[in-house]
Amino acid sequence: MSIEQSITQGGPSLPQERRLVTAIPGPRSQEMFARKRAAVPPGIGTTLPVFVTHAGGGVVVDADGNSLIDFGSGIAVTTVGNAAPRVVERVRRQVGDFTHTCFMVTPYESYVEVCERLNALTPGGHEKRSFLVNSGAEAVENAVKVARLATGRQAVVVFDHGYHGRTLLTMTLTAKNLPYKQGFGPYAPEVYRMPMAYPFRWPSGPENCAAEALAQVTDAIDKQIGARNVAAIVIEPIQGEGGFIEPARGFLPGLLEYSRANGIVFVADEVQTGFARTGHLFACEDEGVVPDIICTAKGIAGGLPLAAVTGRAELLDAVHVGGLGGTYGGNPLACEAALAVLETIEADGLVERARRIGDLMLPRLRALAERSDVVGDVRGRGAMTAIELVVPGTTEPDPAVTGEVARRCHAEGLLVLTAGTYGNVLRFLPPLSISDALLDEGLSILEKAISSV
Repeated sequence: MSIEQSITQGGPSLPQERRLVTAIPGPRSQEMFARKRAAVPPGIGTTLPVFVTHAGGGVVVDADGNSLIDFGSGIAVTTVGNAAPRVVERVRRQVGDFTHTCFMVTPYESYVEVCERLNALTPGGHEKRSFLVNSGAEAVENAVKVARLATGRQAVVVFDHGYHGRTLLTMTLTAKNLPYKQGFGPYAPEVYRMPMAYPFRWPSGPENCAAEALAQVTDAIDKQIGARNVAAIVIEPIQGEGGFIEPARGFLPGLLEYSRANGIVFVADEVQTGFARTGHLFACEDEGVVPDIICTAKGIAGGLPLAAVTGRAELLDAVHVGGLGGTYGGNPLACEAALAVLETIEADGLVERARRIGDLMLPRLRALAERSDVVGDVRGRGAMTAIELVVPGTTEPDPAVTGEVARRCHAEGLLVLTAGTYGNVLRFLPPLSISDALLDEGLSILEKAISSV
């Protein structure tokens, strides 16, 4: 019996070890990848062409029996771990009861309970409402719908390096052209892009970044759009696909203050940052920012498709009956998974665990930056960290070296993701269930990969 045949289930009971029994990818994964090429359009890309059969804790196991260290979490989705026990148990029970009725036809309690929990847990003590959809893009798009209707305005302000999704509106909100926008226009109207407070690349230095960026943004809004025409400012508290850019401290509170003064709805896109990922339950808590609307997805339901829009009651209550919703939004299986995720975060102390992961990773990454002149910047919070790779002695992005480092990590059994407007960022999103030993081993592989390029 082969190693992979002896594994009957995933989850934390999987051996928490890196194990390479074939080259990466192995023959069975290569065979399945050939089937993918024949059946799936090439527009659906692949970071690492290994086909997964089991996952849990801090590892993913492929069809050839290789066990890889997971520094990706399915792009911040399996925050509580893959096949997390509480998620598995609640979903199994629900499957036996019913799988769908459509909440808008005949509702069920778990949807309401998820909304109650979100209303209580998201920042701010004001009265809130929540509703559930299927994806982060859908959540952001609905937040803009709500803001436009509630304010009677149309303009939406977004930022350089931002990523908000692939639908027509959210693709418009997204900054990066390739691969997300190229050839897909025309785009949605009344969307305006502003400079991001990007400390590493701010022309006059990080110490001036927050004040100068805020002044540029508010001046441009006042002169080019008119603040009273802006329905919403939409921003990620830490930009995800854009390269894990932490806005200079003070920038987000300044934007919020400007929004409040001008009747603009402040929308926090916490799709990638939410649910304990950054060492807070929500990243905007780090500077005490209380959004008018917060969009969540990814880590909300342990891998099942679910997203949410949570906001001030007066905003969401302004929408007419039938103006919100969708057939699959708040599917009962996903709702049970979300309740299990919230229970796991609290019971297992995962907010504190994310901070511990950051305390382990960031010093190692900073030490690596001191030794290697290709590492231009180290940033992030909690279990959401990144390094930006540059041509030595400059700030010029080096996407070629970034890709080569990723390939070397993959060959050694470490799953890492690239990101960034310039394709030169390695981002690290380990599940919060990963062990310290696997974190240490993964960082050692990364260090070796960088030292060898």
